[in-house]
Amino acid sequence: MTRTWFVTGTSSGFGRILTERLLERGDRVAATLRRPEVLDGLRAAHGDRLWVGRLDVTDPEQVRHVVAEAFAALGTIDVVVNNAGYAVFAAVEEATDEQIRQVIDTNLFGSISVVRAALPHLREQGHGRILQISTAGGQTTYPNFAYYHASKWGVEGFCETVALEIEPFGIGMTIVEPGAAPTGFGAALATAPIMPEYDAGPAGDTRRAIADGSFELVNDPEKIARAIVDVVDAGKVPLRLPLGPDTYRDVRASLVARLAEHDAHRETALAVARDDLGVPAETA
Repeated sequence: MTRTWFVTGTSSGFGRILTERLLERGDRVAATLRRPEVLDGLRAAHGDRLWVGRLDVTDPEQVRHVVAEAFAALGTIDVVVNNAGYAVFAAVEEATDEQIRQVIDTNLFGSISVVRAALPHLREQGHGRILQISTAGGQTTYPNFAYYHASKWGVEGFCETVALEIEPFGIGMTIVEPGAAPTGFGAALATAPIMPEYDAGPAGDTRRAIADGSFELVNDPEKIARAIVDVVDAGKVPLRLPLGPDTYRDVRASLVARLAEHDAHRETALAVARDDLGVPAETA
């Protein structure tokens, strides 16, 4: 079945790989990025099956305009892929205010803007699916990525809520959580001057592990793109899609630890209930 996709952040990484794969199999793609000329080669090869729009997701007005243009040009868009991302690799005190704002503006506010812009069109056509590209770091954490995690944990909470609200309209939501892969994303990470106080601890350990290669990029980005397409094709798309042995391992360990800590405080949680209402039966 031929589909039409809208993908943000298509200049490199997962966005570029996914766009190429979709075009190769005959789908139509509305590819958006800050520098459209980067896709001139793909446009020449695939003609009108590739629609290209200039987009900076941190500009809400531009997001609304480009999303509307894409729907008007292509008629129907079946899948919206929120992929554009930015990260700063620094300990919490090392990053600048500007770097922090860029992470939140791109990953959280940018994703929210794309979803809000797409929903009126998806509701009108009565079907569609939004794929939010997150990461294992949307449910677990690693030193030096505090602001990236803040944006991804935030967008995952947003997407869970949206999923509940849009289900009656025939629109689905899937949070895609790829693990570490050699996409070039690491080379594009913003950094900051290193503080010796943090370099001696977990932040420094993580920095050195990435520098010496012991922080392994264990996943194949082509396989990740293929898995995303295959899951959409199968029609049974979950709320969350973990991709990668590292994602599976780290997220599961985080969830198990959180559940254990949660259960350890059960009595304290129940003790603060109002006496006149009693303890709800489902928690007794």
